[in-house]
Amino acid sequence: MNESRLFVGNLPYQTMDNDLQEYFAAAGVVTSVNVMLDKFTGKSRGFAFVEMTNRNEAGNAIAGLNGTELNGRALNVNEAKPREERSGRPAGGNGGFGRQRREARW
Repeated sequence: MNESRLFVGNLPYQTMDNDLQEYFAAAGVVTSVNVMLDKFTGKSRGFAFVEMTNRNEAGNAIAGLNGTELNGRALNVNEAKPREERSGRPAGGNGGFGRQRREARW
C-alpha cells in the first residue's frame, strides 16, 4: 500500500478535487486528489483520497488537518487502507430468485 495515500472523510458534499488540492497544499506537495462520486447521480459521496509526495508529508497532513473544519464539517484524515476484495455476487446469493418452488400435488 502506498503510505502517502490518505483517506479523507466527512467532506462537505460541494467539495471538489481542486478545493482539496489547495487545502492539503498547506501540509506538502499533493500529487493527486480523487473525490469519490456516486455513479448514478454524479454527486459527491462525502469522501476522497489524497496522495502526497512522501510519507512525511502524509504524516504532516494527518497531524495538521485531521479534525479541522472545511466548510463547516470536521474532516477525518487517515492513512488509506488497502481495498478489500469483494465478490461479484450479492449477499445472500440470488436473493431468493431461482429457487425451485415446490408445488403441492393433491
